Amino acid sequence: MFTRANHVSIIISDFVKAKEFYVDILGFKIIDELKRTNGKAPIVYLDAGNIMIELFLMPDAPKRLSYPEAKGLRHLAFETDDFEKTIKLLQSNGIAVEDVRLDERTGKKMTFFNDPDGLPLEVCEK
Repeated sequence: MFTRANHVSIIISDFVKAKEFYVDILGFKIIDELKRTNGKAPIVYLDAGNIMIELFLMPDAPKRLSYPEAKGLRHLAFETDDFEKTIKLLQSNGIAVEDVRLDERTGKKMTFFNDPDGLPLEVCEK
């Protein structure tokens, strides 16, 4: 029925901070940017390797619940070829990273960090 996932949409509160985080720090490439009219918020589409990420500006959206966790999408996970280098890059940009642990399924290193709006993101060793 479906051939693949097309994109994941992330609601953001600050367009500049989100682009700085996802493009400048995480290194995702901009595919397209819609500067919409009539008061509609801009949208930016990013190439995240095997899926597209849509950053959708909604500055007045309610804050995301993290604890206690709620039903629905829990987090996004990204693989890296150089786990230690990625962790150091995140930390050097002032991004708090949880303690590294081993994934129970793969036995590889993984950890979590948050985007500027508190969305949990996972980095896992390839």
